Amino acid sequence: MAITDEKYVLLTTFRKNGDGVATPVWIVSLPDGTAGFTTEIDSGKVKRIRNNPSVTLQPCTLRGKVTADTEVVTATADVLLGEDARPVTKAVRRKYRVAILLLDVGTLFRKLLRRAEPDECAIRLRFD
Repeated sequence: MAITDEKYVLLTTFRKNGDGVATPVWIVSLPDGTAGFTTEIDSGKVKRIRNNPSVTLQPCTLRGKVTADTEVVTATADVLLGEDARPVTKAVRRKYRVAILLLDVGTLFRKLLRRAEPDECAIRLRFD
């Protein structure tokens, strides 16, 4: 099974000092053979990826517990913004349709409170 077939993967990004920071994320396969996930533009993982694009991935649970007997996959990550992020966003919406509907309730409240929509942000993963 490919890493992109998983529901959750543990993404590890690296601080400037080399320490790894692991975060469970959704993952989708993209038509060009890469993969991706969406995130907030001001998240720590975006900052770390901009400093060091090398990441690792491993299948995990929703809470980040690594699935037994699975291998670590290495990749290079790119931060995508605006229109460039749109294909990843669409793929995530297709794969995680029900969960996205629940998250859209938060978007509705943001609109009701007239808060600005955050810029669309996604991460593209190129496998090593």
